[in-house]
Amino acid sequence: MDQLDQRISIITIAVHDLDQARNFYNTAFGWTPNEASDEEAANIAFYSMNGFTFALYPIAKFAEEHGGDVTGPNGFTMAYNVNSPEEVDALFARFAEHDVTVLKAPEKVFWGGYSGYIAGPSGEQWEIAYNPFTTVNDDGTFG
Repeated sequence: MDQLDQRISIITIAVHDLDQARNFYNTAFGWTPNEASDEEAANIAFYSMNGFTFALYPIAKFAEEHGGDVTGPNGFTMAYNVNSPEEVDALFARFAEHDVTVLKAPEKVFWGGYSGYIAGPSGEQWEIAYNPFTTVNDDGTFG
């Protein structure tokens, strides 16, 4: 193999409290975790996405597995794109109902879009954005 295929298999977030993180993604985002055995459910949560898996993993287990100190997610943002500024506003209204931490309220941005930022329970950052130069396809992929 000369190179890696251009893909991502799993994105794993080290979380401070797995139950709290699972509840956040299940209720504030409305996502459904993959079915899991009792043992697996006690140690990790998986969510099937469009072409990859999103995982929540307790920070202590994450550090043990990786052999070093782990403080949690920082230095990057995950983005959830939609097809209009109104959809961004509707999601922020939903987040308000679930007491989600808003890092930056939605606003027009310099590159021509409209976006805002929220934080998950372990500090992971999400951009919720409308980009007028692209679309979100019916299957949820960014196009």
